[in-house]
Amino acid sequence: MQALTKIDSSRQREILEILLHHGWDFMRQILTMGKAVGGDATAENRVDVPPPEILRSILVDLGPVYVKLGQLLSTRPDLLPLEYIEALSELQSNVPPIDWREIETILIEQLAQPPSEIFSQIDIVPVAAGSIAQTHRAILKDGRIVAIKVQRPGIDRLVTRDIAMIKQIAKLLSGTDFGKRYDLVSLAAEFSTALQSELDFTQEARYTEALRQNLLAGKWFDTTKIMVPEIDRRLSTQKVLVLQWLDGVPILAARLTGKNHGGDIQQERQALTVLCFRAFFQQYLVDGLFHADPHPGNLFYLDDGRVAVLDCGMMGRLDARTQSALVEMILAIVNGDAQRCAQITLQLAEPMGELNLSRLEWDYDRLLHKYNNISLQNMNASEAFAEILQAARRNNLRWPSNIGLFAKSLANLEGVGRQFNPEVNLFEEVRPLMNDMFQRQLFGDDLIQSLLRTGLELKNLSMQSPRQLGFLLDRFSSETLKLNITIKDLDGIQNSIDDAANRRSFSTVVGSLVVGAAIVSANAQTSQLQLLSNVLFGTASILGLWLIVKIIRSGNLL
Repeated sequence: MQALTKIDSSRQREILEILLHHGWDFMRQILTMGKAVGGDATAENRVDVPPPEILRSILVDLGPVYVKLGQLLSTRPDLLPLEYIEALSELQSNVPPIDWREIETILIEQLAQPPSEIFSQIDIVPVAAGSIAQTHRAILKDGRIVAIKVQRPGIDRLVTRDIAMIKQIAKLLSGTDFGKRYDLVSLAAEFSTALQSELDFTQEARYTEALRQNLLAGKWFDTTKIMVPEIDRRLSTQKVLVLQWLDGVPILAARLTGKNHGGDIQQERQALTVLCFRAFFQQYLVDGLFHADPHPGNLFYLDDGRVAVLDCGMMGRLDARTQSALVEMILAIVNGDAQRCAQITLQLAEPMGELNLSRLEWDYDRLLHKYNNISLQNMNASEAFAEILQAARRNNLRWPSNIGLFAKSLANLEGVGRQFNPEVNLFEEVRPLMNDMFQRQLFGDDLIQSLLRTGLELKNLSMQSPRQLGFLLDRFSSETLKLNITIKDLDGIQNSIDDAANRRSFSTVVGSLVVGAAIVSANAQTSQLQLLSNVLFGTASILGLWLIVKIIRSGNLL
């Protein structure tokens, strides 16, 4: 296999220098030799990954695309050990701001009118600068204050170049046990799709509006206390996002006064924590569309006392089936039910090799056992859930990416909650919602609609079943369907079935005699009929007593 000749040679030399500086010799050999080292059965052990802190430093030095790669990998506790998740979660996209003249060029290209005709004022000093875009404060001609998020010039070409290299590296490693186990080719494609979607601000605008509408319809919290900024769709494009300006600070920097709670600051802190938790659990378990990155900078405490959820560039989705499974998983974790955890895991995760169900249950039992003597107040829900994902990964199960995003979002949410209010406990905040969650999963939001849907499904089943049964019988009769079943001690099972069938038939005869005797007795007009009734009762009684004695003597009374 030839080296990565398709990649810009100057970029390749730059990457090699960074890898050499940090001592990651394995990846340096991949790039120079163009083949995976140790592509034999022991390759997985020879795929050398640097320690978490070194890997984080390498990604930072490699540039914004690799920083994004690290941030996305931090959302996959189902793939990486927790120490790597923690290290990559600290990656920040803080980069030097782009000169205003370059930003102005993007605005002129993207907007239908010159910026001077749309904005009365634009602050040329950005309020934030990231790897994908930077944000400026501006005032529209109508006096509204807005934030302008502008994509960095040339970032699309940079993303295309670096994604090509990442895909080629994944292809080189795909033949190793390591590459097969983690399906690196699919993982690289998934990363490419996620990063490309972040470059399309129209999608972020749609997500922002959808989240805003969902929170406005919330039932578990005061919808006037939490908000998402409005998008100006008229001015927003693929590379420019114009949204409502919000005055406030990151929630961890909030200076609370308790003015709405009788001066009690702790009560206000608790109320804000409950508000955030309930708003996010609505996203997870009701709406199915959730903010995947609720870190402290994306949860804003506004000057008017509200909480704002910012930056909807990274969102996740959960379908109704997955939502139901997650509720059961949370309850199974709380109850320490390892067997149920394993069952739910098999519903959601995909086997990537030989699976030992008993070992999976044993791993879960050992994992959950350490929580047996821990009160809910001291239990870290996101940590327990992440350990469940890790245990499944060690047993050759791969979770869908949306489960990883959920775990990351939950971990960020609980982390912010514990920093903001150390007395908070996620399970205690969710407990009051459980009845509503179960009711919704059983009946949906519309009981009548759910009953009609269930009735329709039963009707379809009743119509399809005779046809399917007829097809199956036809296959049996034509001898085109063969079942090869080998069951140990099948003769014993057959004898037990025959005995049970004989007893059922015998009891049916006895019951028929009793019923017949009762009918004859009720309509007896002559002594002969009365005698017949007595004979039937007597016969039924004798046979019934004989059957009871046989059952007792067999030892199978219960």
